[in-house]
Amino acid sequence: MTAHRRVDQQPAFILHHRPFRDSSQILDVISCNHGKLALVARGSRGAKSRLRGVLRPFMPLVLSWVIRSDLGTLTGAEVDGVPFSLTGDALLSGYYVNELLLHFLHRHDPQPEIFETYRRTIQALAAAEHVAPCLRQFEIELLRLLGYALTLDHESGSQNALDPTQHYEYRMEQGPVAVSRSDGAMVFTGATLTAIAQLHFDDADVLRSASRLLREVINFHLGGKELKSRKVLIEMRQR
Repeated sequence: MTAHRRVDQQPAFILHHRPFRDSSQILDVISCNHGKLALVARGSRGAKSRLRGVLRPFMPLVLSWVIRSDLGTLTGAEVDGVPFSLTGDALLSGYYVNELLLHFLHRHDPQPEIFETYRRTIQALAAAEHVAPCLRQFEIELLRLLGYALTLDHESGSQNALDPTQHYEYRMEQGPVAVSRSDGAMVFTGATLTAIAQLHFDDADVLRSASRLLREVINFHLGGKELKSRKVLIEMRQR
């Protein structure tokens, strides 16, 4: 149970919102210094609410609230700078990033580095011609900040540097293990793993390998939970 407190003018983004009672909504928020939390925005869906155009995802905000339990009450909201305009793939990618944070973050656990990484990622998506490199970079950084950093610079169980020509199977909670085969969803050359670590996503093969690796790692840490936004992205690419 969270103690009663008032928080004023906190940088924040809305990750998700859902209707609550007649004209209110519940906001899932990531804030800079208070982490993820849920807030009731009373009357915010009403026709005359001044917050109707403000309380939406990808809008940089400063929020104020009072919290007496696990669910707080919004007391103020203002736009903080120029809104990020996301459309098409960038918009779907933004919802995917939001969904990752909703699943991975614990409530009331301050994560200012994750907040800043999120802000930079949304800004990058708004300007990106190709969204995949932005997403892979975000996933790698998020996993690191959560304590799930990828091991991409040495063999599992040793400090031996990866051999560029050797094939390795990336094993969860271990890292790269040398194998004699070249096939498998989690088998990569040492050169590819090194390129992923160095974010060489201008190379299409490296980017595809990073997508394959990170999809499996994230699925593992999500414990089988399906990401709705990822499902939509896959379906759109199959049309």
